[in-house]
Amino acid sequence: MRQLPEVDRDALRIAQDPQFPRWLEQITATGGCTHPVHLSGSTNTLDGATGEVLHHYDTRNEPGERLSVRCRNRRATICAPCSRLHAGDTFHLVRAGLLGGKNVPATVRNRPRLFVTLTAPSFGPVHRAGDRCRPRRDGGICEHGRPLGCGAIHAPNDLLAGQPLCAGCYDYPGHVLWHAHASKLWDRFVIDVRRRLASSAGLVQCHFADHARLSFARVAEYQKRAAVHVHAVVRLDGPAGPDDEPPAWGTANRLTDAVFASARRVLVHTPHSPAVGELALRWGVQVDARPLHADTNGDGPDDDAVAAYVAKYVTKGASETGAGTDHRVTAWDDIATASVSEHVRTLMRTCWRLGGLPEYEPLHLRTWTHTLGYRGHILTKSRAYSTTYAALRAERAHHVGHVDIPDAITERNWRYVGSDHTPGAALIAAGIAEDIAMNREVAREEREAPR
Repeated sequence: MRQLPEVDRDALRIAQDPQFPRWLEQITATGGCTHPVHLSGSTNTLDGATGEVLHHYDTRNEPGERLSVRCRNRRATICAPCSRLHAGDTFHLVRAGLLGGKNVPATVRNRPRLFVTLTAPSFGPVHRAGDRCRPRRDGGICEHGRPLGCGAIHAPNDLLAGQPLCAGCYDYPGHVLWHAHASKLWDRFVIDVRRRLASSAGLVQCHFADHARLSFARVAEYQKRAAVHVHAVVRLDGPAGPDDEPPAWGTANRLTDAVFASARRVLVHTPHSPAVGELALRWGVQVDARPLHADTNGDGPDDDAVAAYVAKYVTKGASETGAGTDHRVTAWDDIATASVSEHVRTLMRTCWRLGGLPEYEPLHLRTWTHTLGYRGHILTKSRAYSTTYAALRAERAHHVGHVDIPDAITERNWRYVGSDHTPGAALIAAGIAEDIAMNREVAREEREAPR
């Protein structure tokens, strides 16, 4: 008699467990999370005045004496169910800063707001998709004997798109070090925008905060050439933030002028290295700043489209864009086995080599080899832009019935006991995740169907 595969035997074992219905409730509550975290412990909710136990929960009554919770990984390649939830939260976070809601007043929709794109500078010519790649009439070659041009027309999914015309001419150290300083370059950019706004209004720069406040939400995205560029929603408020109207001089045109000027001006210097020297890092020459509108009647993109765009890219991992991997590199040999292009592999090796130099030790380049040196968060926002992920999660918990009891005291005692599924549990969880995704898609189609 042929024996069942291990995954089927394990799934059958779980389904025959007397506590299977409760286990199924747990996994459904996680949305079919691919890598759930397992916790053991208890929670007591006490009356703050009398000390009476109002509610007690203990995992000793749960299957396996543990509670499974979401891993909350934002990357779709790691956990698609949690990634979808993160994308939804990101959409609402960004949208609230554009249109209001989530304790943000609706008046923000009438503020000066821009959708800004900042790119990385050129580190060397790369193959481009779309029109004829890089036609050259002189037919010259570089010092490494490679053509300086390319007359081919690459499709968007062509593996050659984004790859250097000559790897020997490409500035790999500059690329990696630009990534390592990109977050600092953004910080300098925001500071300079504030200063330029103040100067254009005739204010002393240090008094800008007394008259206006600059809020933003930005997302980092890897281009085909494996260089990060930044999309940001930038909004101008009064000094108190979303609840305060900006001054009369705070217009979208003035904000646009400040953005372009600061993008051209700001720079960050790298630590001096005998191997590389000292580099002056800037934004690329391609800068875009478009006014945002609460409807589609304006010249710029509408708010919902921007929020959806940001949410889409915040869930992409480095491996999904072909610009690195979603798992940390712990040894030199890991780079050789990574499923990446030779261009990205060279960037990873450059990152690892530079990370071994004492002058670059504060950059932790080896820790961030898998992201090609970029060590910033994929999504970053200023404090006053809108709500937070924590607030959105708390709101979702209240929605499913977990309410706060006034004057109650909660005692929690939890510990980590493991993560991930057994083979059979993973199979069942994948089915649950697929059902939830299908139900969500059906609901979306019903909402969008003409009435």
